[in-house]
Amino acid sequence: MKTATSASRTRRGGSVAVAHAPESPPVGPDAVEGGALAPERSADGRTRSAVVNLLLSDGPITAAALAERLGISAAAVRRHLDQLAAEGALTSREQPSRVARGRGRPARVYLLTAVGRERLPHGYDEIAVQAIRFLAETAGPDAVTAFARRRADALVEPFRDRLSATPDPAGRAEILAEALNSEGFAASLQQVGVGQQLCQHHCPVGAVAHEFPQLCEAELEVLTRELGTYAQRLATIARGDAVCTTFIPIDRPLRRSVPSTPGSPPADEH
Repeated sequence: MKTATSASRTRRGGSVAVAHAPESPPVGPDAVEGGALAPERSADGRTRSAVVNLLLSDGPITAAALAERLGISAAAVRRHLDQLAAEGALTSREQPSRVARGRGRPARVYLLTAVGRERLPHGYDEIAVQAIRFLAETAGPDAVTAFARRRADALVEPFRDRLSATPDPAGRAEILAEALNSEGFAASLQQVGVGQQLCQHHCPVGAVAHEFPQLCEAELEVLTRELGTYAQRLATIARGDAVCTTFIPIDRPLRRSVPSTPGSPPADEH
């Protein structure tokens, strides 16, 4: 006896009648050997994950074949394919055929794009940790610190002209939040008492920084330098906090040198 999620077949007078299970919950692999999408909670999400997993394991594949494998209607499969295509996660092409086609549109096969594959689990964090471990073992901890500083500098480099042209720390804080957002940190600024609180709601390198806090330390050094004011890191995702939080007391500026004009004495901002 087949499970409720697979197509069931019963004989009626010598013919075979096929009854498909409803679209939810889907069949098909919720996981593919070697790593696949974790099933999503909603019925639609689980079905879409199953579609993606079959595109991964069996693609290029037709919508009809997907529907048969999943035990749902072709219309339901096409709805998921259309959504994935709108997100850039898959593409399609005409199905190759060795025989002459009849009338009607040729069948199309679907396959994942690079965007779609990015949704699958990757070992980027682990290989990054291994690489920095190797750097520490072969070149020493100073090399890790130098790498972290270079990475933090690169984060603000595209915004350096705007930072230099902005005289007040509050304005520079807004530019730095923009710089962090451009790198996926989901940063926001909030006014808190006598200063501002810079919140980073996501950390793309949190798993690596958990083992190598030099990444967080170098980031704070660069933020403080570009702000031109003292800043205090209150929480980090790498240490298990929900948000990376940095307090910027605007009334405690650091001295930032200002290029002097020829013939005039050196000047400071503050």
